[in-house]
Amino acid sequence: MRRTSASLLAGTLVAALAWASGPSTPAVALDPSPGVADLTQDINQILGDSRLTIARAGVVVKSAANGEQLYATDAGKLLTPASNTKLFTSAAAVETLGLDYRFPTTVLNAGRKAGSVLTGDLVLRGTGDPTMLAEDYDALAAKVAAAGVKVVTGKLIADDTWFDGQRLGTDWAWDDETAYYAAPISALTASPDRDYDAGSVIVSVEADAGQVKVSTTPATDYLKIVNKATVGAETDVLIERQHGTRTVVITGTVADPYQEWVAVDDPTAYVSSLFRKALAAHGVRVLGPTATGAAPAGAAELARHDSMPLSELLVPFLKLSNNMHAEILTKAMGRKAANQGTWSAGLKVATDFAKANGVQVINMRDGSGLSRRDGFSPGSIVQLLTAVRTKPWFSTWYEALPIAGNADRLTGGTLRSRMRNTPAANNVHAKTGSLTGVTSLSGYVTSAEGEPLVFSIMLNQYLSGSPKDIEDKIAVRLAQFSRATATDVTAQLKAADQGTAGDLECSWLKPAQC
Repeated sequence: MRRTSASLLAGTLVAALAWASGPSTPAVALDPSPGVADLTQDINQILGDSRLTIARAGVVVKSAANGEQLYATDAGKLLTPASNTKLFTSAAAVETLGLDYRFPTTVLNAGRKAGSVLTGDLVLRGTGDPTMLAEDYDALAAKVAAAGVKVVTGKLIADDTWFDGQRLGTDWAWDDETAYYAAPISALTASPDRDYDAGSVIVSVEADAGQVKVSTTPATDYLKIVNKATVGAETDVLIERQHGTRTVVITGTVADPYQEWVAVDDPTAYVSSLFRKALAAHGVRVLGPTATGAAPAGAAELARHDSMPLSELLVPFLKLSNNMHAEILTKAMGRKAANQGTWSAGLKVATDFAKANGVQVINMRDGSGLSRRDGFSPGSIVQLLTAVRTKPWFSTWYEALPIAGNADRLTGGTLRSRMRNTPAANNVHAKTGSLTGVTSLSGYVTSAEGEPLVFSIMLNQYLSGSPKDIEDKIAVRLAQFSRATATDVTAQLKAADQGTAGDLECSWLKPAQC
């Protein structure tokens, strides 16, 4: 058995104690000034909430100005981050791909064109663009027609080989397979809206002349709709795709219009159907079947669509906590760094970036935080948030984070209904995170004296009653922080109770609540 020296053991113990306080021991002031002592006492009191008695709570607060740690409890404990994972994914993506990065989607001639006839195959090649809409595929089809192609004698080939064939995260819950927030990942995909919920379709129902009318956005016959719903006195309807199929079953009663976002089973096949339909609408007939495969070398480009730059995509990605953007960017990083559009290659890029920037405790299993095997410590999150402040792209990334209490949907994002009418409103820039029994909030806030602070709050394993208001109270208290004097926070902490989100953030509540 290998022997460990006493000095090494002692050093390890000291490091561990420096990173983690006891789970039931309130933090003590790290600075003797009255303001810091008062802050410590108030956060301890907030964390004394009965909902956290059997839960795990890790909180770290540091000054971004001088690196001083102002508060820490369980700073080094590995906790489930939920969507706080996106802080790491987005930062690594900007660093690796660049703010100007765009996803190209192209149509290629893999045959020989003579007049209006293309003898051979037509290839649709994707690189993962999550912002592609049905109208974008229609525009590509129009360009093919404008190039003079009327007949394709071969196949329509969907080339999704930019990424690998693994569609779902290995740790994702099986019952999320049909949910839009866990849609399968493909290099060819489509979104039904300008939130860019890639890989999903909106299914809408309404009462019409005594019957339930069903429609989809975009209009598509890819899904098989089985409508068992009836008109009733109230809307109590379930719209659900059956696992592993294209069949959507609708049951219940409908009084008022209602819609649900549903993940498709195969984004590549779905996109192929959209594009073939668009080609036909523009007078381009493809005589052969649809197939998948890589475009042959030397295939000539007929049409091209480039996505918005990553600097713009960060807004719907981070503000609305879009899981698919996170996973697509993860695979895009892998493709850029290792020529492998895989989760493993992309996650290596993200973790290498984090470690290069001083992050000590990290376990990334996906890019979005859907996996319950993702693990970070609040101390590690604060390390990342501190390190990226020196990056040339920081201001763009910082503005893309949700902003507390700002009612504009693409400004406030998942924090727009929280901390309104408090000193934290339009001050806190932070990433939310939600899973059942998990909530987290990590980001930046400016104190009452103008001092920039970095914080991470991670609450795990609570059983009932969302503790998001606890996060809000701490963030509001940080916005009031003054080093020189104690602060009377009672009124503002009560205000933080109002306008706090429920158990889940808006990214999980698509149809009506957000």
